[in-house]
Amino acid sequence: MSTVTAPVSRQPLIAPNFMRNKIFLGMSPRDYFKSLMTPGHMIAWAILAVGLPVTFQRFTGGLAAVTNLTDANPWGIWIGIDVLCGVALAAGGFTMATIVHIFGMKEYKALVRPAVLTGFLGYILVVVGLAFDLGRPWRLPYPMFVSLGTSSVMFEVGWCVALYLGCQFVEFLPPLFEWLDAKKLRAWAMKLALGATVMAVVLSTLHQSSLGALFLIAPGKLHPLWYSMYLPVFFIISAVSGGIGMVIIEASLAHRYFKKQTGHMSHRDLDKLILGLAKGGALVLFMYFWLKVIGIAHEHQWSLLFASGYGLWFLVEIVGFILTPAFIFMYAVRNLNATWARVAAVWTVAGLVLNRLNVATVALNYNAAERYFPHWKEIAVTITIFTVGVMIYEFIVNRMPILLQHPDYVGDDH
Repeated sequence: MSTVTAPVSRQPLIAPNFMRNKIFLGMSPRDYFKSLMTPGHMIAWAILAVGLPVTFQRFTGGLAAVTNLTDANPWGIWIGIDVLCGVALAAGGFTMATIVHIFGMKEYKALVRPAVLTGFLGYILVVVGLAFDLGRPWRLPYPMFVSLGTSSVMFEVGWCVALYLGCQFVEFLPPLFEWLDAKKLRAWAMKLALGATVMAVVLSTLHQSSLGALFLIAPGKLHPLWYSMYLPVFFIISAVSGGIGMVIIEASLAHRYFKKQTGHMSHRDLDKLILGLAKGGALVLFMYFWLKVIGIAHEHQWSLLFASGYGLWFLVEIVGFILTPAFIFMYAVRNLNATWARVAAVWTVAGLVLNRLNVATVALNYNAAERYFPHWKEIAVTITIFTVGVMIYEFIVNRMPILLQHPDYVGDDH
């Protein structure tokens, strides 16, 4: 007598409930995609509509198809903005993690996860930007695994950035596992988080300063006002100031545009945290300014300040974008005015971007007959990378406990 075996039903690889609740925010796919038809998203899609074809052209036609880079000017805004600025502005992650987890200033705990997420995404996009800039991007890991040039600054930078990304991934695991309701994995990740934070601080200090040391090999190419033996120190201190500025900007924007996730924090509480960060911002910027002055004195470059347009431009940078926001931060703290602290934060970030562009493009090859000016497609790629980062940030924040605590872990000290 033969028996009939009932057909075995196959479970979908991804449960429909998971997709609906975790990905589509409890909506049907149709309703979810309709919810994306906002002015902000439409602008983002328009940017991608321009940037993605340029990306395709870059990786099929080479650098010459989309850039004004040459053998005389091999570095442009992809290095100046996408890499140097990206690394520096992502410093808010290690800055906030140090303040809270190492120095024990728990009142800033609410700002740690957003800063870590921004730093993590920032470093990923730095690697993406570097892939655009390299003629042969598939050889990106060569300095770490093939050509072990231990005497090269780039060898140290490559290893530090790679290891730092790993540390940030570990720091990002707790909210990821909370979102997935994986309590055992979350507990395991929490045990690793503190060690990863300490390691991240060490690695970030190394590679932030090493990016400045990279320009020490070009004393004849970088203008004397920007060339200094203190470049590694300048880079790490300016990164801390830029990181503080980015944390203030990010917290302010998140409180404005992600009200469902930030409703637990009042404007007064946020302003108090921002004014606390403003104290640190003022201190770091004043220190940075006087170190720049010491650098000029040590190199005996006073005569260059008024000898040409480069000298005046250098004064614009250090007085207009270092000293001025330092005073604005101080004014904000003295008058308990968080609005001015936000202004100073934007000013500080602009100053950091200006410095990195000056070092990487404006003051580099200053005496060369052939000067570099970016192609519009280079600018399009940079804007596209930034837009992708914002879209990923929005996607994660709308789903994971980044700006607010998971209800199962309220009161958790981590």
